Amino acid sequence: MVRKPVVSTISSGGYLQGNVNGKLPSLGGKEPPPGQEKVVLKKKITLLRGISIIIGTIIGAGIFISPKGVLQNTGSVGMSLIIWTVCGVLSLFGALSYAELGTSIKKSGGHYTYILEVFGPLPAFVRVWVELLIIRPAATAVISLAFGRYILEPFFIQCEIPELAIKLITAVGITVVMVLNSMSVSWSARIQIFLTFCKLTAILIIIVPGVMQLIKGQTQHFKDAFSGRDASIMGLPLAFYYGMYAYAGWFYLNFVTEEVENPEKTIPLAICISMAIVTTGYVLTNVAYFTTISAEELLLSNAVAVTFSERLLGNFSLAVPIFVALSCFGSMNGGVFAVSRLFYVASREGHLPEILSMIHVRKHTPLPAVIVLHPLAMIMLFSGDLYSLLNFLSFARWLFIGLAVAGLIYLRYKRPDMHRPFKVPLFIPALFSFTCLFMVALSLYSDPFSTGIGFIITLTGVPAYYLFIIWDKKPKWFRKVSGKTFTQFQDLLRDILIENPSNVYLHACNLK
Repeated sequence: MVRKPVVSTISSGGYLQGNVNGKLPSLGGKEPPPGQEKVVLKKKITLLRGISIIIGTIIGAGIFISPKGVLQNTGSVGMSLIIWTVCGVLSLFGALSYAELGTSIKKSGGHYTYILEVFGPLPAFVRVWVELLIIRPAATAVISLAFGRYILEPFFIQCEIPELAIKLITAVGITVVMVLNSMSVSWSARIQIFLTFCKLTAILIIIVPGVMQLIKGQTQHFKDAFSGRDASIMGLPLAFYYGMYAYAGWFYLNFVTEEVENPEKTIPLAICISMAIVTTGYVLTNVAYFTTISAEELLLSNAVAVTFSERLLGNFSLAVPIFVALSCFGSMNGGVFAVSRLFYVASREGHLPEILSMIHVRKHTPLPAVIVLHPLAMIMLFSGDLYSLLNFLSFARWLFIGLAVAGLIYLRYKRPDMHRPFKVPLFIPALFSFTCLFMVALSLYSDPFSTGIGFIITLTGVPAYYLFIIWDKKPKWFRKVSGKTFTQFQDLLRDILIENPSNVYLHACNLK
């Protein structure tokens, strides 16, 4: 079903090696004819496109719809603003750590690649296993549902939006994103830049009236800012989860390292600029909310940005749901663009089916790695409670990110001579990884049921690793059924990918 990875022997002690550009043997072990260019992912991610990937993926629906999660678990306006600021600083620390990892290990794949490099194949497989089967399809479905709901909002002002209509328009949105990322890297990047400007415009639409309210002296909701229900040991980790989830996305540029122009300079610059913009925007947006909405009213609102705009912007408030929808679409596009590269790299390392490491010969996109997300996201879309599922697995995301950053500290001591064009002070990764692991530990205490279920789902990756990767002596019927299934899937994708199979090469990166 899944081939075993081929691990090359290397003198420096790292697990991942080979050609950074993926110029490896083509399908069937054939090399392209002399004079024909090998098929690789092109370096098309400039600084502006890198910034748009990070900002465009971070800013989704959360900041516009429900910042109440942080307020609910902190108990006061002042404490909630502190959490938003601290989460921004911590996210910057994590992003800076990833900047060092991305410029030292110039391979795409993000968390997966760094965990594979430091901790070996089993934890890396578990990470990509959970990402492929649950986290990314569920996250795509959730953000897409927000897109569907808010794109229809102006057409259903006086009545409730039918759930079927939301899911149908959501399915269309998911399909458009998948097609866009399958057809062109350049166009998906250009659209991401446009959507990023839309997101920043939406934030300014909230911040500017909020600042004007402050100038007018509307500060009544900031009086006794720390009065109210005291934050508890049970609530703080959940508040951090909400805050860190809103900032999640700073790591996605590392998923496409091999496609970044001059990564040694572009990755650190893009990360620093993006995090400064997002953190400032998030804190000022929350301040703007409290100039007009009290803490009690914010907790009762299902869409804070809409409530805020209805009070201050009059008829122009109808534009806010459209901007929220565009913001969600940008997060969908950026997430699919980045995570498809994770699946591409995992396939190249032998942890996913070989078909996912193929590149379209003319469009230079990892088309199979993009397409595989579509049916999984659709299943999630029409299944049960997606939000509970994401709660189950949110701890897994921060566990593996914390491990990846802890790996940076390990590499400092294990491989001190490793080339590091960008280097952060050691306290930054130490503080960030400790915070991630501490949040995971606290979540086991504050919400043992959801965290326990997530832990069990994550652990299913261990038997899957031994079944699909390690176990060589599989029964004949198992090999026959799995082989036939994947052969049909590969044949189907080849029919989609190429018009004349005899004249075109699809490169499968096997690390042989």
